[in-house]
Amino acid sequence: MNMRLRPLSVCLHRLLIGGSLMLAALPADAWASDDAASPQDTGSTPKSGSTSADPEKAKLLGNITVTAQSRTQEVQSVPIPVQIVTAKEIDTLAATDLSKMDIFVPGLVIDATQPTQPTYELRGIATSNFGIGTESAVGVYVNGVYAARSGGSLLAFNDIARIEVLKGPQGTLFGRNAAAGAISIVTNEPTDKFEGKARVRVGNDGRKYADALVNIPINKDMALRLSVLDNQSDGWIKDAATGKRYGGDNEWGSRAVFRWNVTDNTRVLLSWDHEKLNQAPSPAIGLIPLSNDTNERAPYPADPATYLNPLHAPLYNDAIGARESRRFDGGTLQIDHSFGWGDLVSTTAWRGFDTFNLGDYDGTNHVVTYLDTANIEHNNSWYQEFKLSGNNDLMDWVAGVSYYQEQARQTSETNVNTDSIDTLANNVLGVGTPLTDISNALASFGLPFSLLGDPWHEAISNDGNFKAYAAFGDVIWHVSDRFDVTTGLRYTRDEKDFSWYNMPRSAPAFDATIAGLEGLGIVQMLPPEAQAALAAFGNNVIFTSAVGTPVYASNTWNNWSPRVVASYKFTPDVMGYVSVTRGYKAGGYNSVQPGSTFQPEKVTNYEGGIKSLFPDQNLLLNGSVYYYRYDNMQSLALDPNSPATGLPIYVVNSSNQEAKGLELEAQWQPIDGFRANFMGAYIDSKYRNATAPDGVDLSGQPTGAPYFSGALSLSYTVHDVANGELEFDLSQAYRGATRCNADSQFQGACYVSPNFKIGTGQQRTDARIDWHAPGDRWGVGLYGNNVFNKRYVTGVNNISTSVFGTPFASISPPRMWGLELRAKF
Repeated sequence: MNMRLRPLSVCLHRLLIGGSLMLAALPADAWASDDAASPQDTGSTPKSGSTSADPEKAKLLGNITVTAQSRTQEVQSVPIPVQIVTAKEIDTLAATDLSKMDIFVPGLVIDATQPTQPTYELRGIATSNFGIGTESAVGVYVNGVYAARSGGSLLAFNDIARIEVLKGPQGTLFGRNAAAGAISIVTNEPTDKFEGKARVRVGNDGRKYADALVNIPINKDMALRLSVLDNQSDGWIKDAATGKRYGGDNEWGSRAVFRWNVTDNTRVLLSWDHEKLNQAPSPAIGLIPLSNDTNERAPYPADPATYLNPLHAPLYNDAIGARESRRFDGGTLQIDHSFGWGDLVSTTAWRGFDTFNLGDYDGTNHVVTYLDTANIEHNNSWYQEFKLSGNNDLMDWVAGVSYYQEQARQTSETNVNTDSIDTLANNVLGVGTPLTDISNALASFGLPFSLLGDPWHEAISNDGNFKAYAAFGDVIWHVSDRFDVTTGLRYTRDEKDFSWYNMPRSAPAFDATIAGLEGLGIVQMLPPEAQAALAAFGNNVIFTSAVGTPVYASNTWNNWSPRVVASYKFTPDVMGYVSVTRGYKAGGYNSVQPGSTFQPEKVTNYEGGIKSLFPDQNLLLNGSVYYYRYDNMQSLALDPNSPATGLPIYVVNSSNQEAKGLELEAQWQPIDGFRANFMGAYIDSKYRNATAPDGVDLSGQPTGAPYFSGALSLSYTVHDVANGELEFDLSQAYRGATRCNADSQFQGACYVSPNFKIGTGQQRTDARIDWHAPGDRWGVGLYGNNVFNKRYVTGVNNISTSVFGTPFASISPPRMWGLELRAKF
C-alpha cells in the first residue's frame, strides 16, 4: 500500500531548446559566459561548428556548446534531439530544481510531489515504480555520472553550467538506463579568475533563498570553487485542525570542486556534493465531507457525486511522524590526459544517500481510517569509466568501458491502528466491527480492556546488490565535407541480486491485550465468530505474501544497443538527418511483491529532422518527426483487488507501446534587445498490447500522454537605464489534456467526480522584470511564477477508497512571487 500522488510539475521560463527537435540559440554577447564552455572548463578544445554568410548576424544563433555526444560541439551541429537549459534561464526563473522548469520543455514531465521519489517522463515514456527494484527509463547524469535511484536524482540546483535534455534512446552515449532519453547536468568548474557571487530572494509564503560561491585561484595550476545554497519556505497549504503547513521547502546544499593542472596534458578534477532536505510530506487532500467527530467512519462505498472539490476543500492530515528527508553525499574524481592521437578521461565516482518519506494516505484525521505509509531507503553506488576519444580527417571517435556497482536497502511500511483494522473488517471482509463489538462488551461488564486505539505496523524490507558492465564505441564518419554517418554500439551486462522479507505484523499493545484476555479465559467465552476474527488478526492483513520467509532472486541480462545516424549539410546553415537507435533498460523487481521479476525494457526509435539558421533574418527553425516501439514497459498501477486479501495493492504492470510525434522550434531576434522563442510538440502515444490490473484490455487505447504541448517566450531589454539594463521576460506554457483510457478513472487520472475536473490542459505564465549593472556586478529583480494563479487537480489516489472509502487528491501550488538581490565581484 506504499505509493504516491503525482501532480504535474511546473514552469520553465524562456527555455532555449536545442538539437534535432529543438535547438537552443541565444545572443552570444549576452549568454556566452553561461553557455559556451571554454577549453579550460571542458579539458578539450571546442570545435568550430557551422559558418554563415554573415558572421556578425550568425553569432546570434546556434552558438551553445554541448557535450551531448561525448564530444564538445555546437548544439546546432548535433544530430540528436537535445534541448538546453542554461544557467541564465535557471536564474531568470528563480528555479530551485529541474521540476520547477519542465513545463517549458515540451515532452518532459517531472513529477516532484515528493522530491525523494520523483518520476521522469520523456516523449510519453515514464517509470512510475520508485522502489530499489527498478530504475527510471530516463537516465539522470551529473557530470557524466549516473544518479542511482530516484532518491538521489533530483537535487537542488547548485552552480549549474547547463542541462542537456536528450530525447530518444541514448545507450551508446550514456552509462545506464537511458532507453527513453537522458538528462545530463553539467556543473561549473574552477577557473583561473578570482570571483564571487551572492544572491538572496524573499517572497510569499515565507520564502527565503540564498546562495553564494567563490572561485579561488590557488596558483597557476590549481583552483578551488566553493558554493552553498539555502532554500526555505513556510508552505502554501495549512492543516485545518493543527495549523501545520505543507508544501514548504527546507533544503541546504554545498559543492566544492578542486582543479589541478598536473602537466600541460594532464588535469585532475575532484568534487564533493552534499545536500540535506527535511520538510513536510506531500499534502493529501481528502475528498469525503466528514464531521469533526474523529470516530466517524466515511460512507462506504464512496460516492463520487459527493466528493469535495480539492481546490477548495480543507486539509486534514494526521500521519504520526510525517516528514520527507534526505541526506545526500557524492564525490567524483576525474583525470584527463591528452595524447598526441587522442584524449583519455577516467571518471571515478561514489554516491550515497538516505531518504525517509512518511505521509498521510487516507486524507482525513479520523482515527477509524488512519493510514500512513513510509518509504525508507539507503543507497551507495560506485562508478568507474575510462573513455578514449579522438578525431582526424576521416572520423571523430569515442570508445570506453564502464563499471557500476550499487548496494541498496529499502523498507516499505504501512501503519494503521486497530480502529482502522476494524473498519477494514467491516468494509472489505463484511464481518462487522468485531474489535469495537468486543471492546464494548468488555466495557459493559466493567472489564478494563479495549482492543481499540493500538498501533498496527506491517513492512517489507528489500536488499539489492547490482552490478553493470559496459563497453561502447561511437564514430562519426566524415564521408564528405557535407555528409556524415554516425555508427555506435554499446554492450551492457547487468547482474542483480534482490531479496524480500515480509515482516510479521507488529502490534504489541494489541497482542498484550489479547494475551491478558486469554489468560483470564475471556477469549474462550466469546462467540465463535469473534474468536475467528481475533485469530485472523493474529496475522498480517496488508502484506500477506511469504510472511516471515526471506525470498531471493538473481538475474543476469545482456544487451547490445546500436545507433546509426546519417546527416547532410545542404548549406553551411541547413542540416538534415535521419537516425535509428535502440535503447535498453535492465529488468528488475517489484519491491512489495515477493518473488516478482520483470524482464528488460527495449525501445527502437526512428527519427528524421532538420536544423536551419537564417542569419540575414536572425531566425532559427528546427523540426523533427519520430516513431518508436517500446516493448515490455513497466509501470506501477493500482490493482483494485489482491487475490490473497481483496485489498488494493500496487503492482508492476507490463505493456507494449508505440508513439509517433512531431516537434518544432523557432527562435527569432528581429532587433537588438528583443527575442521571441516558440517550442511545440505533438505526440500520439498508444498501447500496442496491454491489460490493466483489473483485466481490462487497453490495446489500441492512449497511454495518457497529451497530444500537444508548447511554450512561447518573449524577452525585451532596454539599454542605458540607470547606467544598466532593464530586461522584461514573459513566458507562456501549455500542456494538453490527459488522453484517457479504460483504466484512467481508477488510477485517478480522469473522470473521477462530477464536482471537479482532472486531467485537463494546463497553462502557466511566468514574468520577470530585472535591472542589472554592466557585467551583472549588481542586480535586482522582481519575478512571478504562475502569475495568473492557475490551479489544477493533478491526481486522485484511490489506495484507501476501496478499504476505508477515503480517496484523496493532490493539487498544483499557487502563484509564487519574489524579490531578488544579487552582487558579483
